[in-house]
Amino acid sequence: MRGQSFITSFTNSAFSTGQPACKLENGSPVAVIGGGPSGSFFSYFLLEMAEREGLELKVDIYEPRDFSLPAPQGCNNCAGVISETLVQNLAMEGINLPVAVVQRGIDSYVMHTDVGSLRIDTPSHEKRIGALFRAAGPRGLVNSEWVGFDGHMLSLAQNKGAQVIKARVTDVERVDGRLQVKTRNTPPQIYDLLSVASGVNTSALKLFEDQEFNYQPPKTTRAAIHEYFLGADAIERYLGSSLHVFLLDIPNLMFAMIVPKGDYVTVCLLGADIDEDLVQTFIRSPEVKSCFPPDWRGDQPECQCFPRINVRGAIQPYADRVIFLGDAGVSRLYKDGIGAAYRAAKAAASTAIFEGISAGDFKKHYWPACRVMQIDNQFGRMIFTITHAIQRIRLSRRAVLLMAAREQREDIPPRMSSVLWDTFTGSAPYRDIFLRTLQPAFLCRFAWDLANEISRRET
Repeated sequence: MRGQSFITSFTNSAFSTGQPACKLENGSPVAVIGGGPSGSFFSYFLLEMAEREGLELKVDIYEPRDFSLPAPQGCNNCAGVISETLVQNLAMEGINLPVAVVQRGIDSYVMHTDVGSLRIDTPSHEKRIGALFRAAGPRGLVNSEWVGFDGHMLSLAQNKGAQVIKARVTDVERVDGRLQVKTRNTPPQIYDLLSVASGVNTSALKLFEDQEFNYQPPKTTRAAIHEYFLGADAIERYLGSSLHVFLLDIPNLMFAMIVPKGDYVTVCLLGADIDEDLVQTFIRSPEVKSCFPPDWRGDQPECQCFPRINVRGAIQPYADRVIFLGDAGVSRLYKDGIGAAYRAAKAAASTAIFEGISAGDFKKHYWPACRVMQIDNQFGRMIFTITHAIQRIRLSRRAVLLMAAREQREDIPPRMSSVLWDTFTGSAPYRDIFLRTLQPAFLCRFAWDLANEISRRET
């Protein structure tokens, strides 16, 4: 029965013509699966825009986790770095992150290679990058004064009028064109609109696998996140307020960073299906050990996980009265996933309020925002391919370091420094970063430093 009703509706109505457009009306119920950033942003903006239009909506957010708890119960599997761009955008929306949410402001990054290290300050010399926990903190945390980012955003959505239902969705089906949502603990509910913001580390997307419409889940790979307790004094001494990034010649490792937060540091590795052996290879490297106290035990994290991350967006993340957001839809490659969730959620909410909730409405007004991210991710893949090639060649690593070091010492345009900053922090579109590397001044300077390094080695 479930298969027949759902399949018939999607195949007949996903791109049907000649039918009245789907619209939200006064009193329309809306379901959101997932209370992470995507779901909270969508609910917040949907209710805010509806209020401006004089429209009253009933929004239910299905989220079984309690983000006020430490990992694993409240964890959302993320390194917890928010970019300058997102901080500015949220401030413009009237969303200011309180001190209790941001464990540390990041004012610089330190690039570590086997041929040396270099500190590069934020271009504006302001601490506008935030290091935070998605939940209350790592496993075993007690009496924390911090508030997780996800819990904070979910509370903002609740303040706008959203209701949180602490239950896991077990079934979704069409009933007369609308969506019926079921859980084990609550009666089935009918909704005019369903937003799927569950991420890719839950089983929620499996509810849609057997449905005959064109949505295909994102392609994913495995990352690694380890949390270590050091204490605030040790962090200040060894890591400071810097984001530490590593360009090391380790197979399958695309990018690695250490993020200081309160009393803890987060070690995050991205690449091709990261496993524990690769993590330990990274941790045992001299460049990593130099960032920690001598007695640090890298094989004993307080908390660790190997989450799946979105590396290629979903195909057609929408249908009549259904929208897929965040990692369940289209996200940004490797960086600024929370910022991507913000942009997609706002576009989806705007479409639902001002345009409609049919597949055609989402295709015309929501999909372009996803498409922009997809195109930008293609530039990102080229950037990380080039970065990975640089990691494997010692001379090129040395040339990158020399060029950036000269920019820090001398009063010259920070071409390499700004490219590295925006690549590592996610503060600019990949397309902009890539085009900057094609500028003649950038290429000539890099070629000069590379030639000098080759000449120095030959002599």
